[in-house]
Amino acid sequence: MIERTEEYSNSAMEDVSTEHRIKTQGGRKSPPADRSPDSKPQVRGRRRSASLSRLQPSIEPVLKGVFSRIGKPPDREFIPDEFQLQALDAIKKTDCLVMAPTGSGKTWIAEQAILSVFRAGGRCWYASPLKALSNAKWVEFSQQFGAEHVGILTGDTKENPDAPIIVGTTEILRNQLYDVMQQGENLRCDLVILDEAHYLGDRDRGVVWEEIMIYLPVRVNLLLLSATIGNGEEIAAWLFSLREKPCTVIREERRPVPLFPLLLHPSGRVMPLMEGRKLYGKVVEYIAAGKTRRGGKSAAPHIGDIIRLMEGYDLLPAIFFLKSRSECDAALKSCTRLAGKSGSERFFYDLEELLSRFPFLRQHRQLSCLIDYRVASHHGGQLPAWKFFVETMMKKGHLRAIFATSTVAAGVNYPARTIVLFNSDLFNGHEFCPMSGTEFHQMTGRAGRRGQDNIGFMLAVPGRFMDLVHVKKLLFQPPDEILSQIRNDFSMVLNLLLSQTPETIRDIFENSLASYQLQKHNLWREFLRHLEFLKSEGFVDSSDRLTDNGIWASQLRLDQPLLIAEGLRTQGFPEKDEKLLAALVAPFVYDSDQEIPLDKRRTSRKLSRAFARLVRNLGPLTERMTAAGFPVQPLYFWTSVAVYAWASGEDWDGILELLGVSDGEMAMLILRTADNLRQIASLRETHPEMAELAVKARDAILREPVVFEWEG
Repeated sequence: MIERTEEYSNSAMEDVSTEHRIKTQGGRKSPPADRSPDSKPQVRGRRRSASLSRLQPSIEPVLKGVFSRIGKPPDREFIPDEFQLQALDAIKKTDCLVMAPTGSGKTWIAEQAILSVFRAGGRCWYASPLKALSNAKWVEFSQQFGAEHVGILTGDTKENPDAPIIVGTTEILRNQLYDVMQQGENLRCDLVILDEAHYLGDRDRGVVWEEIMIYLPVRVNLLLLSATIGNGEEIAAWLFSLREKPCTVIREERRPVPLFPLLLHPSGRVMPLMEGRKLYGKVVEYIAAGKTRRGGKSAAPHIGDIIRLMEGYDLLPAIFFLKSRSECDAALKSCTRLAGKSGSERFFYDLEELLSRFPFLRQHRQLSCLIDYRVASHHGGQLPAWKFFVETMMKKGHLRAIFATSTVAAGVNYPARTIVLFNSDLFNGHEFCPMSGTEFHQMTGRAGRRGQDNIGFMLAVPGRFMDLVHVKKLLFQPPDEILSQIRNDFSMVLNLLLSQTPETIRDIFENSLASYQLQKHNLWREFLRHLEFLKSEGFVDSSDRLTDNGIWASQLRLDQPLLIAEGLRTQGFPEKDEKLLAALVAPFVYDSDQEIPLDKRRTSRKLSRAFARLVRNLGPLTERMTAAGFPVQPLYFWTSVAVYAWASGEDWDGILELLGVSDGEMAMLILRTADNLRQIASLRETHPEMAELAVKARDAILREPVVFEWEG
């Protein structure tokens, strides 16, 4: 990182701004002012926006007292809240579950608990659900405890793994527990912290959290942190029955920054959404009028006009939660009519410092909007480095607004003064459903910055997909209850059989949260079904013990371990070409159903032949799995084409243009491929040549702009 210590003069600030505008015109071009990166120009749409730009900003008189509270609270010496002290006292003795609103100081509890163990010569493991969160905590803890005392373990990063304080993802911690159970050793740890503990109920990843709680040695105290668990007492009672040690429940209801819900009338008038526990009278009138109007509710106002209005009432910075990635990107074009934001010396210093670390972002198509209008789009379709860049600029107070999908609410730490909602429903991956209490609390938890705001706001904007009555209910609805998501898969069964017998595995299932909640009675039957199939495929012998093939296959802690194991057994993977290996692993990590047609004349014949050979080798196994009732994810050739092109050194933008995928989708494909290659690389004893080739394959694909260095 290039250190910058000189101060910018006024002329220097102008030069930097001009320089960045010029640089964004080469390479990846910025979109014209009247169109977004993924839309076509529509004259009719522009006229419609112009007509809707005539908001007449005004406020209900009752809001004058509320708005007078806007501002920064006076600086004062930090004094821990009572719930923080109670939690810290509890975790020194036993397990503890802390449920408190976002921003209330749960991280302080974790830091003090780590400090206590660290000073006593103990070891700690801090696990989070996201690699980005783990990286951020690694930076924070390194600054607090000293870099030499803190390590990180994620699928992408491994630094200082023997440090007394480890930060990582839950999957890595679960895998370590598999290893110590197999080796008959004890986990080298005295305290485990599971942040965002509500992931226990996540449909896709909750099984990992439950496995950690089941396998964790009883001597290791467990600290669970969450803002959104509706049945915390039940989870604690299950842990007590499982671990035979109390789990103290600490619940804090009070928000550190109070939330005031607002409604933006289509005329531009801002009014309270609520009056006590009822909808504000004029809101009720508006809803009633909408039911009688032909066509129903009015269209939502122009986002740029909303930002201008909010700025006039000092309601910025804001996070706009939009329903899709394309909406987030399209929102940028509405900001081109905002007044340009004059830059402070600190803004340009921080901007240049970040861009010197990530120079490839100078060509990012959305950079000019961030510089000129202080707004940014943030979602899963973007590069990890861009998201980190946007988050950093927001946390430093340089942005007016961020346009984000709801997924940003879960775990990313950059609150705002106001969050803006346009929809009362969310897409769950399959369909749009009414927003749940947990989802609502995750989003509204970002409203109000502790130490920077006296009050936070939620601004509801009426529109086609906004049910204000449902929002009213959500304001008083507790978070959802967590239900067990544990299930059998081949990776779990193989790893349990490394150290357990079927009888002890049955005991594990009987101690699961699923059994405690009496919601799943087929765990044992599903285990036996997986076991019989593994026997028929030669991974388990007649004595229910792993064969040699089963032992090394258990190290493939992946979504599709049997298929990759079969590819290795049948020599379906290339043995000399690391680019081909990376390309042929890619289809196994793609879990969506998008097929992208390709021009065969533009694809490598070598790749086509290798892919066809692998599919042919796997054919008999996939047929047997399907016949036995096990799902088999299709292998999409375009994923191999994408990763092969990247491993071969082709241009990033050219690959995206050829395939029509987003930055984030491509980056995620590569990162997941790299993680699977890491698992293959662990087979050094049984497959040394393939393991060495997998290391080379990872090196061929892990480079900018997919990966970047995290620094304090």
